Amino acid sequence: MDVLLVDPLVPEALAWLQERYQVVYQPELADDPVALRQAVAEARAIVVPPHVIVSAEFLEHAQNLQMVARMQISSDNTDLEACSRRGIRVLQARSATVRSNAEYLLYGLLMLYRRGMVSALLGRKLAQVRMGRELAGSTVGLLGLAPVAHTLAPMLRSLGVRVIGYDPAVHHAAELWDKLGVEPVPLPELMERSDAISLQMVYASRFKGWINERLLNHCKPGQLWVGVSRSALFDQEALALALCDGRIDACLLDGANPQFAAPGSPLHGIPNLHLTPRLGSHTREAKLRASWYLARRIHETLSPEDARRDHNSSDFAALDSTGFPESGDPQAATPSQWASLAALDRD
Repeated sequence: MDVLLVDPLVPEALAWLQERYQVVYQPELADDPVALRQAVAEARAIVVPPHVIVSAEFLEHAQNLQMVARMQISSDNTDLEACSRRGIRVLQARSATVRSNAEYLLYGLLMLYRRGMVSALLGRKLAQVRMGRELAGSTVGLLGLAPVAHTLAPMLRSLGVRVIGYDPAVHHAAELWDKLGVEPVPLPELMERSDAISLQMVYASRFKGWINERLLNHCKPGQLWVGVSRSALFDQEALALALCDGRIDACLLDGANPQFAAPGSPLHGIPNLHLTPRLGSHTREAKLRASWYLARRIHETLSPEDARRDHNSSDFAALDSTGFPESGDPQAATPSQWASLAALDRD
């Protein structure tokens, strides 16, 4: 076996790999660690979902492994030092979900600005229609300048939003602020001026609990929050208090840790906290981009000479990026058979 797929690729990318390598697709292994260790023994490359942990102990069962690949970012579940010692390449389709996450954040802002709309769509009878707001003319603070913010900022500006931002890793005089059309401000000012906060900050262990009571005391009253960053950035007690005392009117977070608002957490049962299970990166177009990106990188790793010869003749280069083909249709270069993908998932 050359490639073990525990996380599926789109049918075209799968077929392309199968023409070149022996590919085994076993999604059930994601929830069976013992069977996965047995199956990975002969694999040269493996594609795993975010929750599968690749530890030093796991790698002891994978003597032929040259690559660990993921469709989504999940570095906290991969022992990077152990992989480096073994010379194993760790690959994540980082750029594939940038646009889909940016659109999720924009959707979240629109939804929270008009919260009565969701209640109506769910069939709830409202005794009093809640007054909504328009994004145009409001101020949105970007907390973090991760690549998602690079796509979100122009979306917001095109809607008439005043966009301000802060990132602890980006100097206020950096050219990037002007390039994105974002006004850099100190963190307390970001909190005080923003009608809504969009959180897409890159997580590091030193930032655990960074969004705490001291920071949230600067919130503009009735502030809205949307985010796709790690939930570990929040001090749970501080967020719970802010959601209950009116500093934060509503908060929508994607992909939070399962224990973030579980029973026993200060956030459990708070009605204006909304959590979604990694929906931001779950789009057809993101899956298409990620699948071709991984397929191509796997080929480069397992057969570098062949990959160099194949590069100029590939028909998926337009999809190996965050952009779209010139036609504007993200599936125009190589239409995807989503019915086939659904069938593959059922099998």
